[in-house]
Amino acid sequence: MLKRTIFQKLALIVGFSFLYLPILLIVIFSFNESKLVTVWGGFSFKWYGELFRDEVMLSAAWLSLKVGFISATLATIFGTIAGLIMARFGPFKGRALLAGMMSTPMVMPEVILGISFLLAFVAMEKMIGWPADRGFVTLIIAHTTFTLAYVSVIVQSRLADMDPSIDEAAQDLGARPLKIFFWITLPMIIPALASGWLLAFSLSVDDVVISQFVSGPGYTTLPLKVFSSVKLGIDPKINALGTLIVLIVGTAALISALTVMRRAKKKG
Repeated sequence: MLKRTIFQKLALIVGFSFLYLPILLIVIFSFNESKLVTVWGGFSFKWYGELFRDEVMLSAAWLSLKVGFISATLATIFGTIAGLIMARFGPFKGRALLAGMMSTPMVMPEVILGISFLLAFVAMEKMIGWPADRGFVTLIIAHTTFTLAYVSVIVQSRLADMDPSIDEAAQDLGARPLKIFFWITLPMIIPALASGWLLAFSLSVDDVVISQFVSGPGYTTLPLKVFSSVKLGIDPKINALGTLIVLIVGTAALISALTVMRRAKKKG
């Protein structure tokens, strides 16, 4: 029993080290004075200053944040509707088709999705003249479609765990379906919506392959900018940028976890 406990602790340490040690190294070397990202040259905030003076990098980061926020919000709205239909509407004609359409973006290679989006946008431009160019709108449409599937699965799983008798009791008391959703169902699935939104936002901000197919000149997202710059060698500013992203994402995850814990304590 003792050996098993030691093995479990060792496996836990190795697992967390494998996941978080590279991130820790990025944070440490973001304060490196040297241009060589693997050689420590002294503590300095030099590369943070260089990062904030790089207008191209900041413009790409701002574009990614805007696209991520809008696409995650739209994906959460439509994913909630899709998850609600799958979880509460029972068997209906076309259910299998809807389920297949929801799961396809999760299992389809991103290269195929990117080509599909590109061909669809080109065909739409020829038929109706919209979208005229590949840029902000096409990025939002592609990212929303791609991330919607993940949100719908999370919401559907949360709704499946809920007791349907709660909604039935509200209906017996005269509440209409729309009121039941906004006053009963929605407050109960808020943690799932927050998780789905954060996942959709992370997937959007992190995407490279699909963005490469649906973006045009002047609409370079942050991952595309970083990917193109890494080809010429790792710039120390990338470490500073990565540290800021870790800080933002870590803060958002911490706030989300604290919110869920407080809700659980109130229920308890």
